[in-house]
Amino acid sequence: PSLLSPNLSFLPVLQKDPSEALVIAVTTRAIFNLEEEHKLYLEKGKEEYARHQQANQDKPLPPGTAFAFIQAAQYVNKKILEANPAEKDLFDILVLSNNSPESGVRIINSAKHYGLEISKFCFVSDEDSTQYLKSHGVKLFLSADRIDVCNALRRGVSSALIFQQEVQAPSTQLRVVFDGDAVLFSNETDQVFQERGLEGAVQYERAMEAVPMGEGPLKAFAMHLGKIRKKFSQEKSPIRTYLVTARSGRDMGIRAIKTLREWGLAIDEAFFMDGAPKGPILAKIQPHIFFDDGLHNIQGAQDLGVPSAWVP
Repeated sequence: PSLLSPNLSFLPVLQKDPSEALVIAVTTRAIFNLEEEHKLYLEKGKEEYARHQQANQDKPLPPGTAFAFIQAAQYVNKKILEANPAEKDLFDILVLSNNSPESGVRIINSAKHYGLEISKFCFVSDEDSTQYLKSHGVKLFLSADRIDVCNALRRGVSSALIFQQEVQAPSTQLRVVFDGDAVLFSNETDQVFQERGLEGAVQYERAMEAVPMGEGPLKAFAMHLGKIRKKFSQEKSPIRTYLVTARSGRDMGIRAIKTLREWGLAIDEAFFMDGAPKGPILAKIQPHIFFDDGLHNIQGAQDLGVPSAWVP
C-alpha cells in the first residue's frame, strides 16, 4: 500500500520512555501543509483561523515536508520491535503547536487519518512553545517558524527550519543527510575561512588534523540516530545516514573522518564535494531530510524536490 494510505483504525500508540527514546518534536506546519491556513491567520487573525480549523476539523490536512520523515521513523520503530518487542530505544514523535486546543482537533484527526504514531499533542497557545522542549526530553525539533528554531537552539535543543514543499515519499528506509561544518561539527573552520580565506582554512585543518572538531548543533541528534542504527547490520538496516559536505576530501576530509571516528559515529556514506553543488548527489540519495546551514544549498536541494531543513 501507498505510504499515504489512510489508516482509519489508528491502533493505540505504544507508550515510550522519553529518557530512552529519541524524542522528535514537530510543529503542525512542519508535518502538515498548512500554508493556506497560515495565510488566513496572518491576514485575518487567530479567531478567524480557529473558526476555519473547527469548521474543517474532519477534513484531513495534506502532508507537509516532514511527513515522510516521520513515517520513515515509524517504519524504523516497527523493525526494531519485530527484532525485540521489549526494546525501548525507539523514535518518539510529539506535535508541539502554538494552536489553541480548540484548533487542534483537526491536527489530531489528520494524524489519525494517516495512521501516524504520534505519542503526544501539545497545544499551548503561547508565542514561545519551545520552553516545553526540554521537559519532554526532545532531541530534535523541526519547525516552519524561524523564531521557534532560534529559540530552541538557544535552549540547547538540536533544531532546524523546515521549508514547505511538495515531497514525494521515498523508500521506507529512513535516509538522513547531514552537512558537516556548523551542522554536525562546530563552525570553527568556517570562521577561519571567513577571516583567512580558503588557503588559510586548509592550513588550519592540516595543523589541527589530529584534534577532533567541536560539536555542532545537530551532533546530539546524530549520535542518538547512530545508536539506533547500530542495532542492525549494514545490509538490513532501516536507517541510512550520509555526510555531504563542501569540504575538499584531499585537503580537509581527514579531520572530518577522524572526528566521526573519535565520536564513535558511523556514517554510511560520505561525499566531500570540494565546493561543487550538492543537489545532484542529494537527488540520487533521495533523503527524507537534508540538514544544512547554507541557504544556497537548501535552495539547490529544494529545486530538485529534496526535503530540506536549515540549521541557522
